[in-house]
Amino acid sequence: MTEPSARIVVGLSGGVDSAVAALRLVRAGHEVVGLFMKNWEDDDSLTRCSAEADVAAAAAVAEHLGITLHRANFAAAYRREVFDRALAELRAGRTPNPDILCNRHIKFDRFLHHARERLGADAVATGHYARLGTAEDGGPTLLRGVDPGKDQSYFLAGVPRAALPQVRFPLGDTPKAAVREEARSAGLPNAERPDSTGICFIGERDFARFMQRYIERSPGPILREDGAEIGRHAGLAFYTLGQRRGLGIGGGSGRGAAPWYVAAKDPARNALIVVQGHDHPWLQASAVTTEPCHWLAPLPPEGAQLAAQVRYRQPPQPGWLSHGADGGVTFHFAEPQRAPTPGQQLVLYDGPCCLGGGVIADTRPAAAGEAEALGQRQPTEAL
Repeated sequence: MTEPSARIVVGLSGGVDSAVAALRLVRAGHEVVGLFMKNWEDDDSLTRCSAEADVAAAAAVAEHLGITLHRANFAAAYRREVFDRALAELRAGRTPNPDILCNRHIKFDRFLHHARERLGADAVATGHYARLGTAEDGGPTLLRGVDPGKDQSYFLAGVPRAALPQVRFPLGDTPKAAVREEARSAGLPNAERPDSTGICFIGERDFARFMQRYIERSPGPILREDGAEIGRHAGLAFYTLGQRRGLGIGGGSGRGAAPWYVAAKDPARNALIVVQGHDHPWLQASAVTTEPCHWLAPLPPEGAQLAAQVRYRQPPQPGWLSHGADGGVTFHFAEPQRAPTPGQQLVLYDGPCCLGGGVIADTRPAAAGEAEALGQRQPTEAL
């Protein structure tokens, strides 16, 4: 059934996805308004130039479509609700996901309220690759996008469920290649603009180098499994579980030429623990436990057979669920998983339905005796 005409505010980022989302809504007969969100302020010339290019691209799209483009500055809220929280997590030896925080607190909270209260929107829309559906309780729920290579439901798992009826995802039923071709056919001015692949608040830059502007260096030892020191690190916050590059411990470490990987952090000794081998047992976990979960569908029963992801674009991993006393869950994987990370998000699925999830608080080592060998284990994974 065709949706009645509505006033829909589209978050125009300057990218091709949000442009095609707006195009489809215009063609569907809706009253479409564009809104460019400024979420980061920095005196860095690279950031400033990138933001100016994004604004120009969004303005060109709006002009092409014949819609009005408004601007809103959410940078103060972003700094407080996303960036400061990310810094606190990193300093605590954990690894947050800023994109999940941004979707929850900015795009589907601040943006939504601004669009409704200031611009009179009936709904908002974005270029996310996800779909909406109806849960067993009759309420709204989130579904995977049909393109498995672009599905972004993982990043949307923390969005308030109450916001979903006011949200539109025009691209969720379309593969990315078709979206790009649609932009070309419509003559959109940004049809050939490359996709952004950087972290939301720093763009296409080296994460560790950028964060050194905000987190003090705290050098310490890099230790092998047997406790031997084989190098020095710049600070635990700048390294990630499973990381291979940038360790500076190539040849001469006494264990051959096989690459080294970060296996854990030991805050008590300010030590970085490394092992050789991409699939070393110390990098495997059989289960993860979360903080209190956020649900986008009715609470699954104890023992429910579900699928889960601990990172974006990971194939769904089967397993079963058990509930904790504090509102968190433990997900037991059918097969051990490499490098699940405290601070990152466990997202649960029942088929295409995204049930929600929670921040990973702890992991259960798959290898017997690993916990004793590592002591206090606080690994992290790349953002």
